[in-house]
Amino acid sequence: MPMPFYGAARALLFQLDAELAHDATLTMLERAHGTPLARLWRQQRVADPVTLAGLTFPNRVGLAAGLDKNARAIGALEAIGFGFAELGTVTPLAQPGNPRPRLFRLPAAEAIVNRMGFNNDGLEAFTARVRQQRQRWQAAGGSAHMLLGLNIGKNAATPIERAADDYLKGLAAVYPLADYIAINISSPNTKNLRDLQSEEALNALLATLTSRHKELQDEHARHVPLFLKIAPDLDEAGLQAIAAALLRHGIDGVIATNTTIARDAVKGLPHAEETGGLSGRPLRAMSTSIIEKLRAALGADFPIIGAGGIFSATDALEKMQAGANAVQIYTGFIYKGPAVVPEIARALKEEAMRAT
Repeated sequence: MPMPFYGAARALLFQLDAELAHDATLTMLERAHGTPLARLWRQQRVADPVTLAGLTFPNRVGLAAGLDKNARAIGALEAIGFGFAELGTVTPLAQPGNPRPRLFRLPAAEAIVNRMGFNNDGLEAFTARVRQQRQRWQAAGGSAHMLLGLNIGKNAATPIERAADDYLKGLAAVYPLADYIAINISSPNTKNLRDLQSEEALNALLATLTSRHKELQDEHARHVPLFLKIAPDLDEAGLQAIAAALLRHGIDGVIATNTTIARDAVKGLPHAEETGGLSGRPLRAMSTSIIEKLRAALGADFPIIGAGGIFSATDALEKMQAGANAVQIYTGFIYKGPAVVPEIARALKEEAMRAT
C-alpha cells in the first residue's frame, strides 16, 4: 500500500475506537484477500533467506503476535511481504479477554497501550484456520511461503499453578501446523502470567514442555523449534536466570521483547496511565538493551528475534547490531503501514551483504 494512501486510511481509522479500527482492518484483510482490492497492500517480498533454529526464513522481517490472534488473515499478511508472521496468542479454550475499552493509542508518542487479555477463539478454531491455509499453499504447489510462528498461552481461568496444562494442550495442538512455536509467558494482561518468568517456575515449565516436545518430535518425525517470548521489564538477575534456563533446557530461540508496564517515557500523555502493556517507540531502547544482554549471555549462535519500537530500517538495524538475527514489528506497522515491511527488509538484506 503506497505510503500516501495509507496515511489517508490511517487518518480515517484513527478517528475510530482503537479496537474497532483493528477489527475492521483485519476483517478487510481477511475478506478482500484474493480480490482486486488486495492490490492496495500487495507487495513484492524481499528475498533475503536466513537460517535460524534450522528454519529458512524468506526474509528477516516478521509480524509480532497479537495482530492476528485468530489466524484470520494469513494470506493477506503474506501478500504484504512478511518473511514470517506470529499468530495468536491462542489459548486452549475460547475466551473474551478483558473488559472494553482495552486498547488505546498514544499518537504523540507513536505508542499503544493494550490490556486485551488473550481474547481469542480457542485452539479448535485457530488450528482449523491454519490448516486451511496450509492446504491452500500445498494446492498452489509453492513451498517458499511465509513461515508461521504459532504463539500459545494459558486461559485466564486456569490457575497459575496449572499453567503447564494449558501450554501442553497448546503445544500438542499446534505442533503439526507450526514452523515454530512461541511460548508466551510475558504478557502483562493475564493475572500472574509473568510469575512464570521466575527461575523456579520457568525451569519447571520448560522441563515439562521440552519433555512433551521430544515426544511430539518423534510422533510427527519433524522438529518444530520452540521460542520463548520474554518481557522487557526484567532485572539483571531475572534476565540471567532466563538465559540460563534457555540453554539448560535446549530451547531453540528467544523473542525479545513483549510490551512494558513502565510509563516513564509517556508520562502525562492521554491514556498513559491505562493499565496494560505499552508498545511502540517508547519500548525501543528497553528491548534493544535486553537483546544486547541476551546476546552476551547466550553466545554468538543462539537465535534471537528482536521486537519493540521498530518503525524504520534504522530501528531494525539497531536491533540487529545489538544481537538480533531477525525482527518483528507490530505497532510500527500500525503507524507506518505496509510499505515499512519491504523498506526494513531491504535495509537488513543490504546490511547482511555488506557484512559478508
